[in-house]
Amino acid sequence: MKPATLEFVKQRFADYYQRQNLTVPSSLEQREWGFVFFDAAAEVRMRRHMAFADPLELGAYVKNLVPAHVYYSTAYYQTPSAATMNDKNWAGADLIFDLDADHIVRGPYAMMLARVKEETEKLLGMLTDELGFARNHIRVAFSGGRGYHIHVTDIAVRGWGSPERREVVDYVCGIGLDPDVMLAPGGAQSGWRRRYAEALRTHLLWLAGLDPAEATAYLAGLEGIGKQAAAKFLADLDALLAKESGDLLKNRVVRAITAAPDFEERLRDAGARADEPVTTDIKRLIRAAGSLHGGSGMRVVPLGIRDFADFDPLVDAVVFGDRDVRVDMKANFTTSLLGNTYTLKAGVQSVPEALAIFLCCRNMAEITGGA
Repeated sequence: MKPATLEFVKQRFADYYQRQNLTVPSSLEQREWGFVFFDAAAEVRMRRHMAFADPLELGAYVKNLVPAHVYYSTAYYQTPSAATMNDKNWAGADLIFDLDADHIVRGPYAMMLARVKEETEKLLGMLTDELGFARNHIRVAFSGGRGYHIHVTDIAVRGWGSPERREVVDYVCGIGLDPDVMLAPGGAQSGWRRRYAEALRTHLLWLAGLDPAEATAYLAGLEGIGKQAAAKFLADLDALLAKESGDLLKNRVVRAITAAPDFEERLRDAGARADEPVTTDIKRLIRAAGSLHGGSGMRVVPLGIRDFADFDPLVDAVVFGDRDVRVDMKANFTTSLLGNTYTLKAGVQSVPEALAIFLCCRNMAEITGGA
């Protein structure tokens, strides 16, 4: 950002923090805090290893220094302000899931937000309906950027290490599934057994719809499958699709398909696209609810599960107003905000303040006083 833009955005953040307080996490005194401040320097540095005794002390710090980003630890520490991680004395951590649209789909911002919301809804269902976490132990937050965070605060998970958390995130993402277990005869067709069987049948139907030469080439490229076996498989595919899921693995071509990378990717689509390293990290910093995201100017919004379906980040996470602000756009850009769609061309123009802050935070525009 240019100095004038930096000052404009910082002042608007300062006005916000004078009016609003952060949503303080439980056990505040055991949390480490980290801050990234507005700085014209190219290198972004975090000031961390901070701790606060009460909400008033935290609020005063934020109001006085006006950070661009605010984070706190998902972990609990005996001495959160210690300068090294070993000296903090880890005392447990919440179970965290991070869903980021950048890892799921690329495209217009509104479309990315809609897609990541679908993944978050899917994950919430898996956590409550399949893994048995109580709804009152689950907190959701819009990240202020391109995704959502899910916090599982059940004290039963607090002492879990990375291996236990790895098992949970592998489950929700569909990683390392055993086809013999997933397609075993009998048992309830629910959870991953249902998703796996549906994914396999969808994959086989996709194969059936390909040009025969293309389908043969695909199958012949699988480990241990030649062109003759591929051709026979395709000839018998309709009959195979009529069989029960438990019988499919008796076919060696099907077994080869289940080990193929593209089928594993199909399984990932059936699961929830959570960021695996975030969940396994027992000392993670995460954005504080009620803070502003320095890369968008939008609010990190805490949500109850009941409120999630109706939440619209392009309306509900926008905290600034509609007074006109002149900006110099660096390139043509179209986006939605506060129920309106804006098609902007490169150059100087007037836009609502909320949009100006969004554009400046994303480094797509600079504040200007020129005509």
